[in-house]
Amino acid sequence: MYVDGFVVPVKRHRIEDYKAMARDMAERWVKHGALSVVEAMGDDVPDGEVTSFPMAVKLEPDEVVFFSWITYADRTTRDRVNALVMAESGPAMTEIFENDPPMSPKRMIWGGFTPILHVTT
Repeated sequence: MYVDGFVVPVKRHRIEDYKAMARDMAERWVKHGALSVVEAMGDDVPDGEVTSFPMAVKLEPDEVVFFSWITYADRTTRDRVNALVMAESGPAMTEIFENDPPMSPKRMIWGGFTPILHVTT
């Protein structure tokens, strides 16, 4: 398994816009081979003294933190899926990020991760 993780601030009055955008993007990733896409809205995300999700994205008072992840079979699949999504959706995604997006792309944090533990029921 391989995981892409994201943390992003979303304007509270734009949550529905963000959900619609996320749903559209999730469908694109799954269509090309991602195993799953999860979008989670923070509802118990305290400010930290040294570091925290709000501090990491420089959260503003009218925003909420979203923590999201996409799972893939492996990193090779992730790289292939991302290339396919970008080839198909690159211009549309650029337009979303440049034309009044519901979140702040400049304060988004993302990265790819190799799981070291995965426990399920």
